[in-house]
Amino acid sequence: MKFHIPFTIANTEKLKRSSRFLIVKNKKSRSRLREYLKNCDIPLTAEEYKAIRARSLIIFFLFFYILSSSAFVLLNVSSAFVLSFGVAILFSFFIFFSQSVYPKVYDNKRVRNIERNLIAGLEDMLVQLNSGIPLFNIIVNISASDYGELSDEFRKAAKKINAGFPQIEVLEELGEKNSSKLFKRTLWQMSNGMRAGSDISIVIKENVKSLYEEQLLQIQTYGNKLNPLIMFYLIISVILPALSITFLTILASMLGLPQLIAIMMFMGLFVFVVLVQIIFLGTIRSIRPTLI
Repeated sequence: MKFHIPFTIANTEKLKRSSRFLIVKNKKSRSRLREYLKNCDIPLTAEEYKAIRARSLIIFFLFFYILSSSAFVLLNVSSAFVLSFGVAILFSFFIFFSQSVYPKVYDNKRVRNIERNLIAGLEDMLVQLNSGIPLFNIIVNISASDYGELSDEFRKAAKKINAGFPQIEVLEELGEKNSSKLFKRTLWQMSNGMRAGSDISIVIKENVKSLYEEQLLQIQTYGNKLNPLIMFYLIISVILPALSITFLTILASMLGLPQLIAIMMFMGLFVFVVLVQIIFLGTIRSIRPTLI
């Protein structure tokens, strides 16, 4: 999964160079943005990302202001420049907000991808350990497998170990720089087991067992959350539209509303139902357990 800042075309290096005049250095401050960029191994500091975000805000504000003011002037709209200012602020701050939350969204997607493949990856490691394959070769094999972000994380570990760093220190560092609590716990248990001279296969086996228990808890919690959501969905997108159609039909016939107004009312109801469907699907996707 590639890190690409929303509403930008150039890569991070070009954006960093073009925004360097807006950088305000403040290395002492601690922010979640700095942690997200560090955990995702993004070659940007928090100050550089803020500069890119500020540059985008300025560019898009000017673009939307010029575009909307030109359109309003051509349409002979009164107070065209005032309205253009409002339109430019609305759209440019929407883009600013999207870019502000993107590192967090990107990090959350990485975490979900890692945890979704974690059980399968650990079971693969367990099979290879029981076959007598050394741990470093297993890490290399997992990095070359199709486990998404989990393979990418082990690829980083394989490169560092191959460069001469101790396996224990590499696994601990990998856990410290990752936002996934389950993956962090797995690496912590592996490194502690290696320090204590324990059988790593037993450590991983116990870890897989605990992950299955965590998966079961997540499924139960997911089911409990779905019940009120389904009830809300049925009321808002099935019962309410059916009653609304009947009410609008009676209202239009009794008041003798023009055909255009009646059509607009029904179209508004249709758009409302579609938006509810999209929101419902997004909510279902967001609360889905990470281990399934």
